[in-house]
Amino acid sequence: MRIFLAPMEGVVDHTMRDMLTRVGGIDRCITEFVRITDHKLPPRVFYRYCPELINGGRTTSGTPVYIQLLGGKPQAMASNARQAAALGAPGIDINFGCPAKQVNRSDGGSVLLKEPQRLFDIVSAVRIAVPDNIPVTAKIRLGFEDRSLLTDITQAIFAAGSNELTIHARTKADGYKPPAYWDAIADIQTNSPIPIIANGEIWTPQDAQNCLQQSGCDDIMLGRGLLARPDLARQISGEQRQQTTASMLWSDVLVLLQQFCVVTEQEYEPKYVGNRVKQWLGYLRQHYPMAAVLFEQIKRLKTPEDIAEVITAQRLNKCDQAVA
Repeated sequence: MRIFLAPMEGVVDHTMRDMLTRVGGIDRCITEFVRITDHKLPPRVFYRYCPELINGGRTTSGTPVYIQLLGGKPQAMASNARQAAALGAPGIDINFGCPAKQVNRSDGGSVLLKEPQRLFDIVSAVRIAVPDNIPVTAKIRLGFEDRSLLTDITQAIFAAGSNELTIHARTKADGYKPPAYWDAIADIQTNSPIPIIANGEIWTPQDAQNCLQQSGCDDIMLGRGLLARPDLARQISGEQRQQTTASMLWSDVLVLLQQFCVVTEQEYEPKYVGNRVKQWLGYLRQHYPMAAVLFEQIKRLKTPEDIAEVITAQRLNKCDQAVA
């Protein structure tokens, strides 16, 4: 089984990819989407979205990072895919799943699911544009308003030459509202000529097991669940190998947060560092009660130094409690 980290816009940038892949269990990452309009983008844009290109397209822990493209014009998508491949991207991923209204209004993401022929045209153009040894993958939802076109959608992507397909088990209309309909992937998986990756609402190792059973897939993609439990991929892969892996303690997460504070301070303007830490805590508090406590302590703080000081204090306090 392979486990992939979902490309969450505004959340999973290169700093988060580095953090989570160092924890372990992740087999592939995908960048936030690079928006494609009419023109071929300069190399600096691809390096901004994927600094890992300077490391052979891999995180510091060696996990490959595919570059994700979003757009509705086949030739523009193709020329930018060729550019990304030339810069060393280990794979190209095409976004047909983003449900954001602004993205859909700009002829990108899940709105394209209404037109299977356009999916074929885009994937086919990208597949032709990049070398055969560079995988081209796509990510979709079950449909836009409903699932009525799901077979047409998937057949178009298969015929266009995609190497793999990730299916978020909800429609655009479903948004992120539970549940995810993993069973809706099963028929597609059974008849697919390429690997299908199941995605959506996987928060625990048991969720992963249920997803695999209901979808029939061998591989999964994790998003919010991995942000809430940084070791979720490691836990899932351990259970698949029938190995017992100790869960990450809150004290271990505090170490990650402390490191994240330092890294983001190096990468971003100081005024943005606090927002990134608070954003991650918003996910972490779904699994770790102490994350909610820490969030309350730092939510009004502005400077990286003040935030790091509070994280350090809580970490030391936890150590003192452990010693006592």
